[in-house]
Amino acid sequence: MPIQNSDTGDADVIKGDAADRSDMPERRGGIHGWLDGVRSTRTGALTLKIVIGVIGSAIVVGGLIMVPFPGPGWLVVFAGLAVLATEFHAARKVLEFGKRMLHAWTEWYKRQGWTVRILVLIVTLVVAGVIVYFGLRTLGVDLIEIAQRYI
Repeated sequence: MPIQNSDTGDADVIKGDAADRSDMPERRGGIHGWLDGVRSTRTGALTLKIVIGVIGSAIVVGGLIMVPFPGPGWLVVFAGLAVLATEFHAARKVLEFGKRMLHAWTEWYKRQGWTVRILVLIVTLVVAGVIVYFGLRTLGVDLIEIAQRYI
């Protein structure tokens, strides 16, 4: 039972009893509660959208730059979309579409025999090698010339 404040009389006790009987859910804790607090004002909601938009877009653009190179390019793109999806419905739809396509690809790949799997692996390695070769070539490093010196 709440302690009665001498200035408010029984009001604190009555409010405490009413809160105990309420069907209203408790306020969320942690980051979700903090975000709910930020979103509770127009200025906070707009600021949060802008910040999430800038951060998510930077991650997506960085991921798209990384896609042609060996590494986690698509993973970074999906991470950026996940950040954007916290505030933007269109990003959530694109993220769900990407998940469905990735799932469909992996299911198709699992059903294939070893010859198709090996062929996909070879094509992937050749494409990655060509990308690395031309990437180094633009930096002034010619791998074929270096290899010919050792042969």
